[in-house]
Amino acid sequence: MAKTMADLHEKLFETLDGLKSGTMDIERAKAISDIAQTIINGAKVEVDYIKQTGAAKGSGFLDPATAGSGQLPDGSVGRTVHKLR
Repeated sequence: MAKTMADLHEKLFETLDGLKSGTMDIERAKAISDIAQTIINGAKVEVDYIKQTGAAKGSGFLDPATAGSGQLPDGSVGRTVHKLR
């Protein structure tokens, strides 16, 4: 089963709840946070690759329905493109 950004968000919020309730220790939460950051950094590389190559799709981690389609995710109303001269 493929993992998605939604799965990562869910796990991070579970971690936050565990910290708040005292059922998770800080060391474990820090490890989860570090791993999440590594996953997010990989997703950023994937997005850059798709932008640069025009690839039709990515791994599906971000949003399988819109990944690589040029479509904005639900709830997005626009985007700004910055170009260097």
